[in-house]
Amino acid sequence: MIPRYVFFTKGIGRAKNELQSFEAALRKAGISALNLVQVSSIIPPNCKEISPEEGFSKLSPGQIVFVVLARHSSNEKNRSIFASIGVAQPKDENHYGYLSEHHSFGQDEEVAGDFTEDLAASMLASTLGIPFDPDEDYDTRREIFRMSDKIVNTISYTQMGVVENDGEYTTVISVAVFII
Repeated sequence: MIPRYVFFTKGIGRAKNELQSFEAALRKAGISALNLVQVSSIIPPNCKEISPEEGFSKLSPGQIVFVVLARHSSNEKNRSIFASIGVAQPKDENHYGYLSEHHSFGQDEEVAGDFTEDLAASMLASTLGIPFDPDEDYDTRREIFRMSDKIVNTISYTQMGVVENDGEYTTVISVAVFII
């Protein structure tokens, strides 16, 4: 079973308990009627990214779907939370790519997104034999990755949320959904 398609979605949910806030986030992301199976972070060779709308049209309620899921919850009022998926795709479509998941407190959306994008790109670069210094800042490494002509695309999908009320959970999710 090798996925042929992947799409990305995200959501935020709020409720009095954590599980219900997670369910609300799944609804917002459009995937609450699916049976989700979490997998590790490889984009298969020749797996085509499609829009969420196209992806939803290929799915049915109750279907078992493989996902890479970043999830974070809190009930601490005014706490900012993030869930992010980073993507790194190789230029050679016959080679696999990487996804990375990250969840954090207190970062801004750009920092959280850059962090996950960097994780995915660094993992892919190491498998492609691109020499880089992991201690360099991401902007420097990003230029090295692009100049190598082996990585074609890096991007991140980040959901941010702020806990608005005492005693109420907020859950954020960012999800890569695979379709076989």
